[in-house]
Amino acid sequence: MSAAGRPAPTSYHPLDDPVLAALTGPHARFAERRGRVLGYQPEVSTWLALPEEPDARDWADAAALVGGDGTATLCGTDVLPPDGWEVVFEVDGVQLVDESLAAAHDEEAVVLGAADVPEMLDLVERTKPGPFRPRTIELGTYLGVRREGELVAMAGERMSPPGWTEISAVCTAPEYRGQGLGGRLILAVAAGIKERGDVPFIQAAVENESAVRLYEALGFRLRRRIPFLGIRVPEPSRVPATAGG
Repeated sequence: MSAAGRPAPTSYHPLDDPVLAALTGPHARFAERRGRVLGYQPEVSTWLALPEEPDARDWADAAALVGGDGTATLCGTDVLPPDGWEVVFEVDGVQLVDESLAAAHDEEAVVLGAADVPEMLDLVERTKPGPFRPRTIELGTYLGVRREGELVAMAGERMSPPGWTEISAVCTAPEYRGQGLGGRLILAVAAGIKERGDVPFIQAAVENESAVRLYEALGFRLRRRIPFLGIRVPEPSRVPATAGG
């Protein structure tokens, strides 16, 4: 059985369940567990790994595990939460992997650190690239471009299944779009990933056609379609009292 209570497949690939693979591998230091449910520490990320067929206790454990604003993100599953949970979003996504990236460092890209987090959160709020929390920066290297001192674009590393690293939080301030900053930052982040021997991958919503076209033009190829589900924990009075450690 796998760490989240799933039968181990005969030909398992880390990207089949990147959340579980990361939390039981390179990102184990960020993992929190209740029963058969694994998740990132709430201030780090919203990703949650459930058993393949979660039961009532699993959902109660998930509710107890999720902190922050009470939201979590599921990846690669068509399981829907039980009554009381709110489905925040359902997104058809794509998972793309490096096939021919011309990864290269960028002279204008600067490494972002803890002092930059307020600006990073502000840029994320304005551009909506996906969930980003105050400690997401701890997951890997984040690079940014500044113009006249202002952070106008960024990209960085998120999930890290064994042998792979996800490029995420790719975003550019609206007034600076069309200058190729996103593509340059993707290639710069990919350079660091490849230098340490990992393979870059990236995920996006199918409906974000411009982003998918950019990723494919840079040298990513489609590995598979993958669903993403955002969920919100029920009100405390509606959570079953079966959650256990």
